[in-house]
Amino acid sequence: MESRNTNLKLEIALLALLSFLWGSSYLFIKIALETIPPVTLIAIRVAGAACFLMIVISCQGVRLPRDAQRWRQLFVQAVFNSIGAWTVLAWGQQYVGSGLASVLNSTSPVFVFFFTFFFTRHESTGILKLIGACLGLMGVTLIVGVDAVNGIGRQVIAQLAVLSGAMLYAGAAIYGKRLSCLPPVVSAVGTMIWATLILVPLSLIVDQPWLLAPSNNSIIAAALLAILCTGVALLIYFRLVRTLGSMGVASQSYLRAGVGVLLGVSILGERITLLSGVGLICVVLGVIAINAPVSIHPKGAHRNSH
Repeated sequence: MESRNTNLKLEIALLALLSFLWGSSYLFIKIALETIPPVTLIAIRVAGAACFLMIVISCQGVRLPRDAQRWRQLFVQAVFNSIGAWTVLAWGQQYVGSGLASVLNSTSPVFVFFFTFFFTRHESTGILKLIGACLGLMGVTLIVGVDAVNGIGRQVIAQLAVLSGAMLYAGAAIYGKRLSCLPPVVSAVGTMIWATLILVPLSLIVDQPWLLAPSNNSIIAAALLAILCTGVALLIYFRLVRTLGSMGVASQSYLRAGVGVLLGVSILGERITLLSGVGLICVVLGVIAINAPVSIHPKGAHRNSH
């Protein structure tokens, strides 16, 4: 029992680290976008992450899959987790306010719960997880401000695009269980290779990046986004898919909003309002409720991955 509790604490700590990495990505994206167009930035992000992960996989002496079926699965995962999700989110956020986008984008644990309950049934669900999903969503709404939801119904297509991004993230968390038999680094590098093959040619067509003159700050931000917020983050993500399960790893979307608030306080000198403070508490309680009943089986998880 003590060993199990220790493992759970480690996985929750990694979940918090993943939330920090993906939560801080918005800061790096904002800096990078000052002189780098969106499609090119995403292409740099995935290509840089792929190069970083290839170095990691080489140092570990791990081989990439050689069968076509596994590469098809990695392609589907890449569509869910990066190619599709990042594209629809980037398009939708052009027309949707950041507050409302944060709320809509944080609904992936709710989608995971209902997809699991009604369709896949690949892991246990219960009232505690449902309460945790709803509590976390309420906390995010309080953090970004209740007024953020007032815009729901306007720019419906853009809002549906942002919401579809959350659905794709939910699909990634569920489909990623099929890759549980692979080392996390293999899953991470495989999805980034596919994303690179799709997004780099797209950026060459859309942005003609050889004509750009990015600033040093944008280059540094793009590099940090690729290595830390994508390469390192995906290593943690695919580990947590195996250990915390689909809904557990999806719960990091709630924590990302809290990370944004804390970064605003520490870096930008912003203040935490009473509602934001209550929202942070709700987010933490929601994540605890979602992950509390999970059994940690990092070594044997592959037995239940199909």
